[in-house]
Amino acid sequence: MLERLIHYFHRMQEVLKDINFGFIFEIVINLVILTIIFKILDLCEEKIKSNFLKKNANTQMVKIVPPINRIVKFTIFLIVLASFLQTHGYSVSSLIAGFGITGLAVGLAANSALANIFGTISIYSDKSFQVGDYIKCGEYEGTVEDINMRSTKIRTLDNALTIIPNSSVADGAIINISAAHRKRIFETIGVTYDTSNEKLERAIKIIEEILESHDDITKDYIVTLHKLDDSSINIRVNAYVKTKVFAKYLKVKEAFLLEVIKKFREEGIEFAFPSQTVYLAGNGDEN
Repeated sequence: MLERLIHYFHRMQEVLKDINFGFIFEIVINLVILTIIFKILDLCEEKIKSNFLKKNANTQMVKIVPPINRIVKFTIFLIVLASFLQTHGYSVSSLIAGFGITGLAVGLAANSALANIFGTISIYSDKSFQVGDYIKCGEYEGTVEDINMRSTKIRTLDNALTIIPNSSVADGAIINISAAHRKRIFETIGVTYDTSNEKLERAIKIIEEILESHDDITKDYIVTLHKLDDSSINIRVNAYVKTKVFAKYLKVKEAFLLEVIKKFREEGIEFAFPSQTVYLAGNGDEN
């Protein structure tokens, strides 16, 4: 029994001799350092998120902080791992070369994802738009329903849900219609050429009176005799509606045009429409 215990003890000594405690100690130290760094990054993440919510009241920017934190953590982990391997005689350059083809494939696959992430950062940092805004983005136009890390979802006027990659959104021109403090009424109203001078002046006056009396229209409107067109005398209306809501703007504009039509008909002022007058000249022969 004693001999067996002595045998086990000698074997244990041989095993312990083979163990590189310095190597294990370095691994533990690196893990502890990584844990501390990751905890600090997590605290920074919470601090940044709370600052966005308190100071800027920007809930959209909060969504982008966690993915950035994960990217930073992964980058730090790779740096520490590469440094550790290089210290113990492993060729990091040859390791990278060995994974070159795989890295290239992964890089190409991740390229669009990274482009969308940076596109999201651009959207949030520029405050281009937010959920609920009515925007024009390239050929698309509608209300923003969602902004995530990959794409922006827009509900178009025909109720279709359009999903646009954020890289395309950030690279293109964005018109935020909801961001306008007021919306423009820019209309051309044509009357016939046989309208008398008095009625023509009265038509301009009627439009000004309607604009002046409407509470939702600003008072810096301009109504002018604009152009003598092919089949009409054109009156140009330039006015602004006091709203950022597109639906309300449409209703105010509708009410204005309906009132113009009603008043013109009451005054006997006729609207023009495209027409042609043909003159026939005789050859002068008499039978």
